[in-house]
Amino acid sequence: MKNLLSIAFLSLCAAVSAQSIDNTQLEYFRKEVNSDPNLHLRQNSIIGDVKLRDKALNHDLKGKIDHFFKYKVDVKGITDQKSSGRCWMFTSMNVLRPSIMKKYNLSSFDFSQNYLYFYDLLEKSNLFLENIIKTSGKDINDREVVFYFSSPVGDGGVWNLFYNAASKYGFVPKEVMPETAHSENTSLLGSFLNERLRKGGYEIRELAQSGKKEKQLREAKQKTMTDIYKILTYTLGEPPTEFTWRYKTKDGEVKSLKTTPMEFYKENVPQNYSPEEFVMIMNDPTRPYYQVYDIDNYRNTIEGVNWKYLNLPNEDIKKSALASIKNNEAMYASCDVGKQNNREDGILDPEMYDYESLFGVNFDMDKKARILTRQSGSSHAMAVVAVDTDENDVPVKWEFENSWGSASGNNGYLTFTDKWFDEYLFRIVIRKEYLSQKALEALKTKPVSLPAWDYMF
Repeated sequence: MKNLLSIAFLSLCAAVSAQSIDNTQLEYFRKEVNSDPNLHLRQNSIIGDVKLRDKALNHDLKGKIDHFFKYKVDVKGITDQKSSGRCWMFTSMNVLRPSIMKKYNLSSFDFSQNYLYFYDLLEKSNLFLENIIKTSGKDINDREVVFYFSSPVGDGGVWNLFYNAASKYGFVPKEVMPETAHSENTSLLGSFLNERLRKGGYEIRELAQSGKKEKQLREAKQKTMTDIYKILTYTLGEPPTEFTWRYKTKDGEVKSLKTTPMEFYKENVPQNYSPEEFVMIMNDPTRPYYQVYDIDNYRNTIEGVNWKYLNLPNEDIKKSALASIKNNEAMYASCDVGKQNNREDGILDPEMYDYESLFGVNFDMDKKARILTRQSGSSHAMAVVAVDTDENDVPVKWEFENSWGSASGNNGYLTFTDKWFDEYLFRIVIRKEYLSQKALEALKTKPVSLPAWDYMF
């Protein structure tokens, strides 16, 4: 039956010819537009003003969504990723900050994102060149080859990339390797790295096509990687292999700690901090729930773990997230932060902006349709730190700790309603002890492999 439907669909496609816009259609469009009794009102309101968000703001929500929460993780301080795409790194570190502040009796603390950013880019460069060597026998227009060359390295990532880099290189306090102009504004650095990597990748392919052996390919790779290390050192500084950290406690006592990045990491991560204990759970309605998925080659280190997640319905995710917050554990999360976000008030709700009434056009799509058509997808990582519940302890709203500075949103935080959670939150990294028994059983299933260019990623 399935084959018959496929044949029928192909026959239909073959029978349909492309249609151009003609005068008949134009006349129909004009008639439809001019039949709108609010045509001139809409034109006068919209045509000279680009701030359409202000005009579409749903004032009925004003004052109805507050920033008070029944349960909140003990967090302090807001970070600022500046003009970079390192939200995933900031968020991963922000989740760990409170325990370090408590351990060392600090009023404030921040990690050096610059330190780990150096190694993330170095490892991504190495992975890119290894992928080019691996695919050097394929046509340059092969989809996999095109995918690698389209963006050799970038700022983007997810929690497993943080784990891969941090568990290999450790981490350090911010004072040990502060931010630079290029870590805070990464576009120019990224363009230099990608230009050199594309050149190196092309040279490797040319050597392979001319019959050169692996030894010659790796010599070319080594030259490229040396240049990448130079660029990173000149723009970010060279990471320390050991350091002395001086800090002042809340009591005013000045202390010193001499250690290495790896020792500092091992002493300050949660117990059993690994993908075996901390699980990425995701709501992807385009695929079956209670199934594990593995995104092929989505990592930064050769030996590191790929991006792997367990797909769950929102109801299960919320129960687990509520349990984590009640136990004072913040969670890495990612979402489509640009959707229905009132940045001035720091509130996200699916009904925050009514563009349908403004234009007289129906924009409604469910989450599955938005994902499949690329209208919606995860664009930003933040930490989930609070939840407010009703009299039956059912969540009504949640809170993100953002990394856009304290001037953004509600003093650096964002409140999102439970309805917004359903529509635009995608992923959470959580300790697996908070998962249901059904979810734990699903973790044992064999992962379904997805390509790195899959529509969700």
